[in-house]
Amino acid sequence: MSKIWAKKPMSAYEADIQKSELKRVLGKWSLTAIGIGAIIGGGIFVLTGTGAYYNAGPALALSFVIAGIACVFAALCYAEFASILPVEGSAYAYAYGTVGEIFAWIIGWGLILEYAMGSMTVAVSWSGYFGKLLKMFNIHLPYWMTTDPGTAHKAFGEATSQLLNRNLPLEKIQTFQETIANYNAAPQIFDFKLFMNLPALVIVLFVISILVRGTKGAAKANNFIVVLKVSAVIFVIIAGLFFINVENWTPFIPAPTVITENGVSHNAYGVAGIVAGASAIFFAYVGFDAVSTQAGEAINPKKDVPFAIITSLIICTILYILVSLVLTGMMHYTDFNPLGKYPDAIKAPVAYAFDIAGQAWAGYIITIAATIGLISVLMVMIMGQSRIFLGMSKDGLIPKTFSKVNPLTGVPTKNLMILGGVIAVIASLTPINDLAHMTSFGTLFAFTMVCVAVWVLRVKEPNLVRSFRVPALPLIACLGIAINIYLIINLSKEAQMYSVAWLLIGFVIYFLYSRRHSKLQNGGYGETFKAEQQPLEKPDINK
Repeated sequence: MSKIWAKKPMSAYEADIQKSELKRVLGKWSLTAIGIGAIIGGGIFVLTGTGAYYNAGPALALSFVIAGIACVFAALCYAEFASILPVEGSAYAYAYGTVGEIFAWIIGWGLILEYAMGSMTVAVSWSGYFGKLLKMFNIHLPYWMTTDPGTAHKAFGEATSQLLNRNLPLEKIQTFQETIANYNAAPQIFDFKLFMNLPALVIVLFVISILVRGTKGAAKANNFIVVLKVSAVIFVIIAGLFFINVENWTPFIPAPTVITENGVSHNAYGVAGIVAGASAIFFAYVGFDAVSTQAGEAINPKKDVPFAIITSLIICTILYILVSLVLTGMMHYTDFNPLGKYPDAIKAPVAYAFDIAGQAWAGYIITIAATIGLISVLMVMIMGQSRIFLGMSKDGLIPKTFSKVNPLTGVPTKNLMILGGVIAVIASLTPINDLAHMTSFGTLFAFTMVCVAVWVLRVKEPNLVRSFRVPALPLIACLGIAINIYLIINLSKEAQMYSVAWLLIGFVIYFLYSRRHSKLQNGGYGETFKAEQQPLEKPDINK
């Protein structure tokens, strides 16, 4: 049993770097664009609506502040690790060399939750913006083709029960009647109503078709999209200032209450709601983590990856805070109710805010930018997930097919295709709120482990060359660990239950498959690799 705590030798990482089939084509600003590409979209174009309605109200800006502070601690730890171990695999690879195999496996399993669920969340949100874009040109997709089964059944149940209330205003009655009509219009197989989010499925397959062609081309596409959506975000901030109704900010921190949907209740608002909001929107910061997964393709990873991690985080945190203030000033937080007057607003909150303000022209600009911009978020997340699979497969913890790199394109083609197929199917069948919360758990869990691992490595390997060092590491690591654990505790009970179940499944897979096939457990990093194992650079104490 003690073997499960065995650590991958540092020399093995150096051998991985020397043998890597990935092409090093990413410079400092391309890496920064990858970080911004992943961060901007998930928070600004997706979760501002859900965070405002279900958790914090106008105080969502404070939720972004809390989440940003927690990210700073983790980002600094990621940056130090990236300057030592510039390999694909992110937190998984860092833990394997410092804490041990079982820890690395659980972190890797958690990262699957983080990136896969994050990809699905963005795919669902893209579907919402795409549907709105089509409506602008008077094209309407059928309800059953754009709605997952869970959301459709919940909306039908809520509409049916609400219509029993005879005191409803006419507008509400018409909305609920339309929901019931849409539900009944869905095709049926025997007694089973068919619902699926087809646009979410299609966009994932489209992104996979870009990624399998090579990282350099994907990076160029991402750079273009990043410029477009950052411009759109700045536009939202400036244009939105003219349509803010300060009454929407009153009270800025709404009194605690209970939100009930289809018989399920949870606490919202107040100080607890702000913290819960920080937990719920935390996955929006996954972008800087994605930078570290691309270290194996960076031209100068030891310097450029830490720079990109910190720069992308600072830029995006500022933009998040400003946009959340503008959005909740333009549109009352209660109007994001998915069962209310604007049922689609929660999927495309920024565009709907301008629509409600009577500025449809701005909605066109934002909807087009968001529809295109979310593609880069999805692209970066799937790239990150595939590189984590690549690292785990190289170590023997998952099947070899995930580590096979196409010699022409320099990317793990089979890895991407399998991953894309799974993400596409699940995204088309799962509600956005459940996906977002589970993603936050995976992110917070990984960040906590990185804060632990970088501290352990500093103690055990103090002489390793670090082109970036976390200042006051014990304090930073402790704060990072404490805040991330606190945010995990404040996730929804459902997200905690699903995520714990996911981790338990991970333990089962590790003991049934991964431990038996691990290269480390089978001497793969021993004598057979000795000729390739050159230790990481140590400082010359005689200088």
